[in-house]
This record gives sequence, C-alpha cells and structure tokens, in this order.
Amino acid sequence: MGCLRLAAWCAVAFGAIALAHADALEGILEVHSAYVDVDKGVFLLHARVEYPETAAIRSALQDGVTLTFDLEVRIDRDRRFWFNANLIDLTLRRELTYHAVSDRFVVRDTRSGDQETFATLDEALTRLGRVEGWPIVVEPQLDVGSYSISVRAGVRRGHLPASLRAILFWTDDWARVSEWYTWSLPV
Repeated sequence: MGCLRLAAWCAVAFGAIALAHADALEGILEVHSAYVDVDKGVFLLHARVEYPETAAIRSALQDGVTLTFDLEVRIDRDRRFWFNANLIDLTLRRELTYHAVSDRFVVRDTRSGDQETFATLDEALTRLGRVEGWPIVVEPQLDVGSYSISVRAGVRRGHLPASLRAILFWTDDWARVSEWYTWSLPV
C-alpha cells in the first residue's frame, strides 16, 4: 500500500512539474491600441490588449490557480537635454479565477473588489483585454509641454491552492509581459 501512495504522489508531482515547465503563457500577449481622452480635466485611458488563451491556462484555472493580469501605465515628461522625467506609474490589477460550482470564470478588480462572471474563458480574457475610461491623471498634474504615455500588459500566476503550493514554490514560468506601447501627448 505504501508503494502505491508513493507512486501516486510521484505521478502528481511530475505532472505538476510538467505543468509548471510547459510554456503555459505562449501565444500573443500584446497591447493592440491605447489612447487617452480628456473629460472635465481628467485623462481617461482606453486600451485593447490580447491575452493568450491556451489549454494550459484553462487547466490551471480549473485546478484552482489564480491568474493576475496587470496593465501598467507610465507618463514621462519629455526633456530635450536630459533623461525624461517619470511623473506617474500606475497599475490596474485584476485577477481571473474559475469557480467550479457555478462553472464560471470570475474577473475581480483587486483595488475595488468589483467582480464579473463569464461563461467562457474567451469572454473573460476579452473583458480583461478591454479597458474603458480608466482615470490616470488630472490636468493640473501636467504642465505645458510634451509627454510620453506608455502602456504594458502582463500576466502571471497568482494564488495557488495549498495542494500545489508545496510542489510548485520554486517555479516562476507563469509570468510574462508585453512590449511597451508608447505615444506622445502634447499638452
């Protein structure tokens, strides 16, 4: 009986190692478009991001892994004879989990706690990739001049269930970021 338990534990451990080393985040991770508009002195960011959808991601979510999706924004004041001055660094962080009882994918904003549920992973990833009217800066924070706005998307493994935490504590294969998407904003 002891050999069967050891064999079962080894099979689970090797399966988890294979899952951890598989390139689960392969595929397209890209900021397709981003722009800002101004509403009553508040600069609102609108962006479209494409996140990878793979069988490994679906399997990990169904096994209880939480994925964290970040959208980073940097605003730099352009300088002519020196390095640009960073004015603002913001991160919009959202988590994606799978709720087995309701068979739904749950997207949660970590700052506000707001949640939305989706029937399919594709719907959840589409929602995560759509940012509408996120306030990033107010007009009084910007002097007259030229600014660069950069947006970058990232995805990484968040919380693990206790059963996987013990055997996957050393891996960091579930982290990936896109290239910066940058444009000028003359004020």
